[in-house]
Amino acid sequence: MFQDLLNKVGKVKNELMTGARKSAEASRQAYLQGEYNPSILKNLPGLRGEYHQNLKRLGVSMQETPTQAVGAFGARLLTDITNDGTRGIYWRYNHPLAMLEKGAEAAIGKEAYQQLGPTKTGLITASVVLPATALAGGYDITNVGEMFRPKGFAQSYAEEGSEDRRQTTQPGAELFERFFLGRTGRPLKYETAKEDIPSLTPERYGNYLRNYYQDRGILGGLVKATPENLQGVPEARVLGYPVTIPSVTTAVGGIVGAGAAIRTSPLVKNSFKRGIAGAAGGAAAGAIMGNLANAVLAAKPVENQLPTTAQYEMMR
Repeated sequence: MFQDLLNKVGKVKNELMTGARKSAEASRQAYLQGEYNPSILKNLPGLRGEYHQNLKRLGVSMQETPTQAVGAFGARLLTDITNDGTRGIYWRYNHPLAMLEKGAEAAIGKEAYQQLGPTKTGLITASVVLPATALAGGYDITNVGEMFRPKGFAQSYAEEGSEDRRQTTQPGAELFERFFLGRTGRPLKYETAKEDIPSLTPERYGNYLRNYYQDRGILGGLVKATPENLQGVPEARVLGYPVTIPSVTTAVGGIVGAGAAIRTSPLVKNSFKRGIAGAAGGAAAGAIMGNLANAVLAAKPVENQLPTTAQYEMMR
């Protein structure tokens, strides 16, 4: 009886893996046919439906092969997440991460995208995007209990009238805004922000709020920059999304590493593992360089100054 159970489990596992492999192939064919946003959704503006047609031609359907269909769904969901398929349709080119992914696509090369397909190239790109966005400060990967809320920023759905806006009443909506829409929330009041960031000073806080709310920036406010964010490091905000020196160097290092690893591979179609290693290694080197640059810029005398009247008003 136990052996029969193992056989059944093994059969289910094989069917799931078969579905996942067919999904990856359907995604690759769809990319060659011009479907550049590998979304899990079927009927969405900007999608042409090639993936679902290809999957059907490969013999996968919920009616006839339900287990394979589940495996295909899981693989397609992973492809969507790592390629920002659904999110990319929303973003297009109005978000830094969309630009980052286009840079990764150019570095990896069209031939590699065609031969590896969006599932594998998406995982390579994710090896660059994840550390770069974590170092940008758009979310705090260690703050799981508060839906990855970045230090110094409030939840978008905190209880109305609450003194401490670090807790949310709608975790699902919070995650959607943070990871799908790319929103960080607004800065906390000074006392609460300082609990998150003990090194925060009234002067730095006041300067940051003035930049955040009052400075016009460039291109009609689309891009703003400050020498010190709440953490005390240089930061630019593109359409409200933070970009820091370590996030840029990590992205550039990862893109260059992935591109070099794939382009020097004897066979492009077998370069997936090399691409992952190149992306991870390049991103790590970039992160070290970026953090060193921040450390050098931060190595300056710190003067304890009382806030100005305007800064005090912003802290209230």
